[in-house]
Amino acid sequence: MADAYRMLIGGEWTASESGATFDATSPATGEVIGSLPEGTREDARRALATAADAWPGWAAMSAFDRAAAMRRIAAAVDERREDLARTLTLDQGKPFRAEALDEVEELIAYFEMAAADATRLEGLIPPSMDAANRIFLYRVPRGVVGVISPWNWPYTMPGEIVAPALASGNAVVLAPAPTTSVCAVKLAECVHAADLPPGVFNLVTGPGPVVGDEVASNRLTAAVGFIGSIATGHAVASRAAAKELLLEMGGNGPLVVCDDADLDAAVEATLTACFLNAGQSCTAGERILVQEPVHDAYLEKLTAAIGERIRLGDPFDDATTMGPLNNAPVADKTERHVTEARDRGASVVAGGGRSSEHGSELFFEATVLDGVTDDMEIAREETFGPVVPVTAIR
Repeated sequence: MADAYRMLIGGEWTASESGATFDATSPATGEVIGSLPEGTREDARRALATAADAWPGWAAMSAFDRAAAMRRIAAAVDERREDLARTLTLDQGKPFRAEALDEVEELIAYFEMAAADATRLEGLIPPSMDAANRIFLYRVPRGVVGVISPWNWPYTMPGEIVAPALASGNAVVLAPAPTTSVCAVKLAECVHAADLPPGVFNLVTGPGPVVGDEVASNRLTAAVGFIGSIATGHAVASRAAAKELLLEMGGNGPLVVCDDADLDAAVEATLTACFLNAGQSCTAGERILVQEPVHDAYLEKLTAAIGERIRLGDPFDDATTMGPLNNAPVADKTERHVTEARDRGASVVAGGGRSSEHGSELFFEATVLDGVTDDMEIAREETFGPVVPVTAIR
């Protein structure tokens, strides 16, 4: 039986005010792993209102008390690390042994760092033009921080904003990506176990254009932290106009291999850049530019390394190093980019499409394309899949 999960608002686990739910499914098997409340704008408003009521008392606590609370959250994550990692593998798809346990470690580190930073937020006494006056600058919390988080790192990405926001005296409303909302509930359980004042941390699950939009645009939100695509980031920035913004968005960053490079090191960097989290990373190597004198040797070493090191398969198998893509839209885009590049003249050196061996259409082979040119979609748009698009340069 799949579990029925709840949102966290004002310290209470609750359903959506509409009563509606949506299913969470495993990208590896397609099976339903849980149901979640389909939050509404009214749910988001209720969370923001309770956060607005809670933050002054939280801000009035000493930095050392808030630091202790962050350490309690880190301890709660540590106690649940196996459960959190297994949930991550079920909900997001990344391999349990190769990647999921490491992400839980990162989540612990973010709250431990926030605990330390909270006690080191210092003010200033800048010089005054008037010798009879003294100028004092001190830091104060902003209020309610809305966090809109993505599905590729559903613990690390919210953790890097939620932890410092809480530690510095703000209240938080988290709106997670729908396809990894079970992970968000597990994170919320850890925060809830740390016994923060009710309303200081809130979780509202549901569609981004509804819940995320309300969090970004509502007048009670003082600042917005967003991690995700460029297009969505622009929409969030527009809706959150006049608020403080922290935007971390994707791109199409290249990895450049010069003719004097250590090719073994270049191949190692490529494996991480293009296949970590099945390429679903804003820091992924989206274009690989290789100088012509080492182009052939680089490709030979790379394809050999993929055959030896990259194991696509059941994410709960300890031998697996790469799991499925998280959702159908990203799998469809990866397939479209590869097909379009091939049709325009790129050659498939390795992989090239979805794998039919593992039971889900979201498994995509570790792929290498050679002869990628600037007119191809894969050279101009972020793919977010396990693809190495190689272009020879002079």
